[in-house]
Amino acid sequence: MAVMSEPAASSRTRTGVPRGRARASHSIDAVIAGAVEILDESGAQGLTTRALAARLGGGPASIYWYVSGREELLDLAADSVLASVLTAVSGVGDSDDSDPIACARMIAVALFDAIVDRPWLGAYAMRNTAQQIHSLQLYEKLGQQVMRLGLSPRNCFHATSAIVGFVIGTAADMGQQLPVEVASGQMGREEYLAGAVTQWRALDPLQYPFVHHVVDEFAGHDDRDQFRAGLDLLLDGLRLSAGRR
Repeated sequence: MAVMSEPAASSRTRTGVPRGRARASHSIDAVIAGAVEILDESGAQGLTTRALAARLGGGPASIYWYVSGREELLDLAADSVLASVLTAVSGVGDSDDSDPIACARMIAVALFDAIVDRPWLGAYAMRNTAQQIHSLQLYEKLGQQVMRLGLSPRNCFHATSAIVGFVIGTAADMGQQLPVEVASGQMGREEYLAGAVTQWRALDPLQYPFVHHVVDEFAGHDDRDQFRAGLDLLLDGLRLSAGRR
């Protein structure tokens, strides 16, 4: 997770709007919502200030009234999505007798579901916590569950970062662009996967013993189930490190 310091003061006001300009006809909420819509439809490559201005009605200058540029827009759009994740897990871990590992799992799964459903999100989630206040609060909430295990500050940091890295990395990997054959409609996902399984089975078992050992699991695996199983292995290790059963 990249953590950046607070940007230095500039010609912007406390609301982020540059001084000396007439107010645009949009609102910051409308700008961010419009950006998320474009990102969901076209991915990060489709989001430009010109495209966003056209959607909202106006020129690109009206967008710069609220953000410094495309990168800030991407950060704010990602943070707005993670705000809904934060809301969804708002009560998790509030009870003193709740299991911190189970609570951490709930937060991690909610974050995963948000990112895997929006492939563009993985690259920008928690990228700039100086600007992404909801992302920072979500990271804090997850870290508080780990802190309840009584680990040292160093191990709390490493464990929380490992969970976040596993969640975002796995979700981003699942959200990668589909193979050309599948994306073009030439074959379905099952057919493509069957071809990969056939290729694995044809490999020399002496050279690829692991591949042959897991090929049956690979053949019938579900990506989300695989994520949850991996997360459970990670959290089980954390539970053992904390001396909990």
